[in-house]
Amino acid sequence: MKHYDLIVIGSGPAGEKAAVKAAYHGKSVAVVEKESMLGGAGTNTGTLPSKTLKETALYYSGINESGLFGVDKELKRAADAEDFFFRKNEVQDWQELGIEKNFVLHNIDVYKGKGTVINPNRVQVVGVDDALLEADFILIATGSYPFQPEGIPFDGKFVHDSDTILSIKGIPKSMVIVGAGVIGCEYATIFAVMGTKVKLVNGHGDILTFLDPEIRDQLVDSMEHDNIEFVLNQRIEKVEILPEDHEFNVHAKLSDGDPIQADMFLYAAGRSGQSAGLGLAEVGVEIGSRGNIVVDKEYRSAVPSIFAVGDVIGFPALASTGMDQGRVAVSHMFGFGDQVQLTEHFPYGIYTIPEVSVYGLTEEEAKQQGYECVVGRARYVDMPRGKIMGVKRGMLKMVVDKKTERVLGVHIIGKIATELVHYGMALVDSKATIETVINRVYNMPTLHELYKYAAYNVLIEGHYLDAPTGH
Repeated sequence: MKHYDLIVIGSGPAGEKAAVKAAYHGKSVAVVEKESMLGGAGTNTGTLPSKTLKETALYYSGINESGLFGVDKELKRAADAEDFFFRKNEVQDWQELGIEKNFVLHNIDVYKGKGTVINPNRVQVVGVDDALLEADFILIATGSYPFQPEGIPFDGKFVHDSDTILSIKGIPKSMVIVGAGVIGCEYATIFAVMGTKVKLVNGHGDILTFLDPEIRDQLVDSMEHDNIEFVLNQRIEKVEILPEDHEFNVHAKLSDGDPIQADMFLYAAGRSGQSAGLGLAEVGVEIGSRGNIVVDKEYRSAVPSIFAVGDVIGFPALASTGMDQGRVAVSHMFGFGDQVQLTEHFPYGIYTIPEVSVYGLTEEEAKQQGYECVVGRARYVDMPRGKIMGVKRGMLKMVVDKKTERVLGVHIIGKIATELVHYGMALVDSKATIETVINRVYNMPTLHELYKYAAYNVLIEGHYLDAPTGH
């Protein structure tokens, strides 16, 4: 039995960053990974693969360049599944190699096999590497897996979840996506621009309700423009895989009794914490709903020596937050004191086509909190850089407190929205005013000019006495 300061079960974003931080501070660390590839869902089934597919879809569809240069780009042959997944596979391999090098660089031992917690300080590894390990602390970073509703014939060929969709053998002519959350909307836009006829089914009357309604409406309009059909306030019942001689592969009924069918079904109905079979409940760790491990603000479980971070603890279940949760947990374990809590607020990035990214208060939230707010808008198509790029859609919406002129929230839909939002984060967190935004000099032409012109629009919409007559 080998002793370590820390054993991390799971090598995804949260586990990797926790392990590296502990090792950087001189702690002995072991990482246990049951899959053949390192990186967890962030590398293999979630974050990076789906975002890479989005860029691939944009490339093969050519929608960003259509009509810009006089002659539209034409590919010599239609993209097949091998083409579609080529770049995804390249990025996965590159990322896994990077994680492996990071572990080697920090002298972290990696054990390939299934880890089971047999007491608060011991882990049994069974697999490629059989080992009995002991540590002062154990960190669970096993991530999540797609929730599969009962009675649905998931076969990994015609009926998929968000993991198996990454191994399809061909691009379907038609697809029904069940669930209009972030994952469902992202895949809907990816397949739609590749020419798949997509129907997006949702049990509620709207999608992505946490977004500013104006931004959400623009996203819906864009998705409908790309021929995505919304089937709202409906549930899927009785799914049946049809024999090969039928026109469609999958047939189902909606809750109102109407039929719905397609070549392929994708269920994007949420995810569950990967906590089963780890021996956690047996040693006293509390498991909550959908397999999520219950932790305190330091990410410590009911067992003092066992911590948990990332998707396995539930909301917000983002790679970005998981990485910092891992670092914070390690800081508390060993008393480093350098990173003791996750920031209260963080940006949301939705990698649909077009992208959406938001930070701070929506217009509605600001009013509910008692602000008399003013809204400024700037559109991509009005920016010189937007014209150069040929961007037809996109907007930055800035929510400002009329009394103090402080920026309360920034909401962006459009190309590289997930990149542009970080300046908005700095404005909100530093309690900057629109004067700060206007008085900055930005490279020209750039999309960052959206901020300046949204701020000018605030002056106009707010009827400020000293508002400039032109800009």
